[in-house]
Amino acid sequence: MYRILKKETLSEQVKLMVIDAPLVAKKAQPGQFIILRVSEMGERIPLTIADYDAEAGTVTIIFQEVGKTTLQLGMLNEGDYILDFVGPLGMPSHFDSSIKKAAVIGGGLGTAIAYPQAKKLHSMGVEVTSIIGFRTKDLIILEKEVGAVSNKLIVMTDDGSNGNKGFVTDALKAEIEAGEKYDLVVAIGPLVMMKYVSQLTRQYGIKTIVSMNPVMIDGTGMCGGCRITVGGKTKFACVDGPDFDGHAVDFDEAIRRQGMYKTHEAESCNLFKGGK
Repeated sequence: MYRILKKETLSEQVKLMVIDAPLVAKKAQPGQFIILRVSEMGERIPLTIADYDAEAGTVTIIFQEVGKTTLQLGMLNEGDYILDFVGPLGMPSHFDSSIKKAAVIGGGLGTAIAYPQAKKLHSMGVEVTSIIGFRTKDLIILEKEVGAVSNKLIVMTDDGSNGNKGFVTDALKAEIEAGEKYDLVVAIGPLVMMKYVSQLTRQYGIKTIVSMNPVMIDGTGMCGGCRITVGGKTKFACVDGPDFDGHAVDFDEAIRRQGMYKTHEAESCNLFKGGK
């Protein structure tokens, strides 16, 4: 059992929890994830590690209440317990010493995953430009935290409600055309966003890493549910990733597979809420 030490509402439907999980925190690194189960009858869901403190023995997760399990998780409070909290899983992000300047892109809830990447790069002395994007200003999360580990922070909203209208790709293109020369771009967020960021950086020959989060079940590569195509070869996001070369990922295939269970997910969520 894993105790919830802190619970915070970041924006509409988005919650942050700090979990007492010393063994996970001791080995956690940026880019890795955990798989949790709320209760004995619950399903297993993966959540990326948003932050960790090895000394305090804590792991931070951030999630959006969009399905049955995340709704159940969101109903728990400080002092309550999560049944299973397994990890760290996946390959940690690898950043070599040749990186001097990087752009970290976060789209929506992907900002929670982009934050530890920016934090790691910043700790290595890399000059970090962070670009985070949301639909509206009311959905902005972690602006202060990301800003603290960035040399430059750009916050975009689709509707311009924060005074900065546009997509993250608009901001990235403007920075590149203004003369910024990035050794690396890290893009994390919706598949469509990562696809278009990767298409943009390919034009400029900038190495790009994306974080893939397809359907996962066991986290060991045995079930095959998280398979994606990278460079024409089948990879499993849970053991080969979640980080991959954005220029090699077959995003169109990944987008099609992501939508396969939307109807079933909606039905399950509706039943949990008591609907018909």
